Amino acid sequence: MRIFAGMKGEQMQAMIFAAGMGTRLKPLTDHLPKALVQVGGKPLLEHVLLRLRAAGISHVVINVHHFSSQIIHYLSSHDFQMDIRVSEESPLLLDTGGGLKKARPLLREDAPVLIHNVDILSNVDLRKFYRAGDCFSVGARHDIIMPGQKESSGQDKGCDHDHTRGIRTAEAACRQSRDPADVFLLASRRKSKRYLVFDDEMRLVGWTNIETGEVKSPYSWVKTSLPSLHLLAFAGIHLFSPRLFPLMDEWPDQFPIMDFYLKNCDKVLIRGYVQDNLQLMDVGKQETLAKAEGFLKDLKV
Repeated sequence: MRIFAGMKGEQMQAMIFAAGMGTRLKPLTDHLPKALVQVGGKPLLEHVLLRLRAAGISHVVINVHHFSSQIIHYLSSHDFQMDIRVSEESPLLLDTGGGLKKARPLLREDAPVLIHNVDILSNVDLRKFYRAGDCFSVGARHDIIMPGQKESSGQDKGCDHDHTRGIRTAEAACRQSRDPADVFLLASRRKSKRYLVFDDEMRLVGWTNIETGEVKSPYSWVKTSLPSLHLLAFAGIHLFSPRLFPLMDEWPDQFPIMDFYLKNCDKVLIRGYVQDNLQLMDVGKQETLAKAEGFLKDLKV
């Protein structure tokens, strides 16, 4: 469904994940979609759309499911001067990976897709983050390692260390690597039980739950190497190259995007992206919603 065809501007595109049930925000979401929960007098969806527009993004796809008609009505009655399309997920909620897969016909295949959770507020420089995709090769690629081929080592050469953190920055890795990246994951140093695992070149090599000791990785060496690897929390914003869509063909209609990334991180190049002085809040639960207005006032964008 096409809501509004606004100004063309730069050829930059995004997708907002807004289909979730908002279970952690009950009872607010018993009669309202999470995307329309207000913070500082504006719905979460509006906060994200305005940030995307300020970054120069002109084409946006929004997936909807829970009280979808309310979101569609809201978009129809507001002019954001953007080309906004709605991907309806009825009757089945498709999760993040399935939602992206379903939205493929609404997205251009000649530009990266900035994917943003609707319940994330942050000071991330979205334009700079999108420009990290300048080292994407969005056309069809022929170097994806398919099942049965030799596993990559998980190591890239020739990248500068960020001497202040001991982590190679995604930008440095992108500049000096001969291999184009396929995905950038915004990651933060916040404390969590669950972490993405990166090597020194900020290449994704796995995931771990530090409470249970569970590790997910296509690499056999990751579990024993955790002390020497970098554990960072996923921040709900990522940049996706459309050339990965064919890898989704064999996946079901419903699946989490992170499962897709972890399954394929030995076949394609998925990098972490860390922004210094990051301010970020997940407003998807009651505890953080109560603090969100104060967070917005203190936000340094």
